[in-house]
Amino acid sequence: MFRNYIKIAWRGIIRGKGFSVINIMGLALGLACSLLIMLWVNDEKNVDAFHKNGSFLYQVYERNYFDGKVDASYNTQGLLAQELKKTVPEVQYESGFEFAAPPGSSNTFEAGKKITKMSGAFAGEDFFKMFSYPLLQGNAATALNEPNTIALSKYMAEYFFGDASDAVNKIIRFDNKEDLKVSAVFDNVPHGSSLQFDFLRTWADFVKQNNWVHNWSNTSPQTFIQLRPDADAAKVQDKIKSFLYNYQQKNKSFIMELALQPFTEKYLHSNFKDGYLDGGRIEYVHLFSIIAVFVLLIACINFMNLATARSAKRAKEVGIRKVIGALRSTLIARFMGEVMLLAFFSIIIAVLLTVLALPAFNGLTGKQLTLPFGQPAFWLSILGLIIVTGAVAGSYPALFLSSLKPVRVLKGSLKFSWSATFFRKALVVFQFAMSAFLVIAMMVVYKQLNYIQTKNLGYDRGNLIYIPIEGDLVKNFELFKQRSLADPAIVNISKMRNSPTGISHHFLDISWPGKDPNLTVPFADAVVGYDFVKTMNLQLLSGRDFSKDYGTDSVGFLLNETAVNKIGFKDPVGKTISWGSHEGHIIGVIKDFHFSSLHERIEPLIIRLDENWSWGTIFVRIKAGRTNEALTFLQQLCRQLNPAFPFTYQFSDLEYAKLYKSEAVISKLANLFAFLAIFISCLGLFGLATFTAEQRTKEIGIRKVLGASSSSIMKLLSVNFLKPVALAFLIAFPVAWWAMNSWLQDYVYKINMNGWLFAIAGALTAGIALITVSYQSIKAALVNPVGALRAE
Repeated sequence: MFRNYIKIAWRGIIRGKGFSVINIMGLALGLACSLLIMLWVNDEKNVDAFHKNGSFLYQVYERNYFDGKVDASYNTQGLLAQELKKTVPEVQYESGFEFAAPPGSSNTFEAGKKITKMSGAFAGEDFFKMFSYPLLQGNAATALNEPNTIALSKYMAEYFFGDASDAVNKIIRFDNKEDLKVSAVFDNVPHGSSLQFDFLRTWADFVKQNNWVHNWSNTSPQTFIQLRPDADAAKVQDKIKSFLYNYQQKNKSFIMELALQPFTEKYLHSNFKDGYLDGGRIEYVHLFSIIAVFVLLIACINFMNLATARSAKRAKEVGIRKVIGALRSTLIARFMGEVMLLAFFSIIIAVLLTVLALPAFNGLTGKQLTLPFGQPAFWLSILGLIIVTGAVAGSYPALFLSSLKPVRVLKGSLKFSWSATFFRKALVVFQFAMSAFLVIAMMVVYKQLNYIQTKNLGYDRGNLIYIPIEGDLVKNFELFKQRSLADPAIVNISKMRNSPTGISHHFLDISWPGKDPNLTVPFADAVVGYDFVKTMNLQLLSGRDFSKDYGTDSVGFLLNETAVNKIGFKDPVGKTISWGSHEGHIIGVIKDFHFSSLHERIEPLIIRLDENWSWGTIFVRIKAGRTNEALTFLQQLCRQLNPAFPFTYQFSDLEYAKLYKSEAVISKLANLFAFLAIFISCLGLFGLATFTAEQRTKEIGIRKVLGASSSSIMKLLSVNFLKPVALAFLIAFPVAWWAMNSWLQDYVYKINMNGWLFAIAGALTAGIALITVSYQSIKAALVNPVGALRAE
């Protein structure tokens, strides 16, 4: 019996080749799109899921109440992890974590004749006991215990020493200033880890090199802890809430609290709102999960519409089968069999399309996704997709065709009820409502990203490059600056402890005359060299830049507008303030510029001069149009002044773009899925146009006999086709406005969603729909009325 159903279904597919091809390709595209999204969503959800102790791992974050608001950050005190383990019995293991190089840069390593740059971090003694990064050589209990030692990844060990087993106890030079002994080799960090590093250094070395960690008002590193299996995380969180006051005095104007977040949740839930966790990448996971379902539904709706459009051609077949005794259940099984066979062919094509699209999709998303052919769960999912898709796509056509009355069908008086017509149009409305929503979302995301890329940040990102301060450039900076400025392609040079997009360090101990002793305000702080304002093209509101012409600038400060407003000085230049133990006078006020993401409001910023700072970034301002010439000169100069380090640089605008890498990927995905949704939806509209044209053949013939022109008939049919599309706009627009307005709330600086944005989206979607129905409209309008009436 089953074999007979398959054979009959195959014959039905062969008889309607064009119909079958459209249906199979529509379903295949929907399934391929859904498969890609499912792979991406599954990969996102599995980030950090490989840690065996994952259920006991937590990240500590700090919540601050000050100045009438609540803020939170993962930046914590440098000694916090160690102190938590000492004083809280429920903490079994701890680790601080801080990258060894400034954001956007890496460290230089040398062993034998090989030299290269690698990225890594400092971590605590318990790090390998907590996290599942398997050691290939060495012991997890001692790998990060001794100062002046380092653990290497397998890739890094093989690069320098040929074989991972030969690396332990070998010496490798770090930034040409320290010789470190290799204590362990760990397996390469998997792609599904939110922490990515090629090496780890000991926390003892971090504390030794950063004396500021002993001041508990300074924050920067991340803090991880592992609780004992019998510990209650909620109770531990209550216990450590006021932990910082064991090391600092309480201040009513600046209240500090510690809180815990399960480490395995951080990747997807890392946004803060009013000091509490509130979304993150999980919002995109939810969004694209919904899109996957809707795209698949759109593909299934296409099948319903196309099958219904073809129903008039199969009506006599149903009538004859019923007359000779076919039961309705038998007809339903037959039609469902055809659909299942179509779904089977579609899923095969969908898998092939997915395999072909994966390299480009991985390049777009930065992932390493593969179809898990070797996992039984994958094949069960494929089987489930065939059944669910077949059931959803084939249920309505099967029920509809099997319900036809044989007497009416064989008499040629087949008519469709108002409810059946309404249902088909409702399906098209749903399709285009979803498509219009995706088009609007695509345009809003694109416009916001364009706003981010083109917004005036307060400094000039163009023709500005960053060179890391490392090796002999520390002592040769002045010579480097002199020789560079002698080159006609270079305009200005300065330096900074971080980069303009990486000012994350904050200082609480800022004071000024008349300050309320109970007031504590966190200031972002930066250390720079001479000519900083000039090189960055910042706008001075009053005062001047740091200059060698003024010997007192070593005890001078620059403030931004927000800092001056917070202090309350009306004429700030010349006034005295203190930055911890650094007391000095304000020499200038600069217009606010963005030194962090546009998700965050500009904070008070204080800048001091230190031309001898031993690490950070050199800023080089290049003349427009002479980039290649300047880079060639700088490379040669660095080889002379800093021969032990390879020449590396970054463009300022590209470094800034990294802040919005996730948004850029989401924008591209939204564009892709919006295009596919519209394309698949247009197949459904094509089906409805085919159906309508078939049902109105006699009407069109009569209209032409009575003198109607082809253009008037085309207009009549096109307007009728576009009515459900217009209704879809009315439904989609308010939903899209609400959803995208909620998305934009994550940005402090954002676009306004004007009415023209919706108008363009509507016109674009309507235009595509009109092009889709034009073929059927023209075909129906040009038909010979004699043939149409004779057929009746």
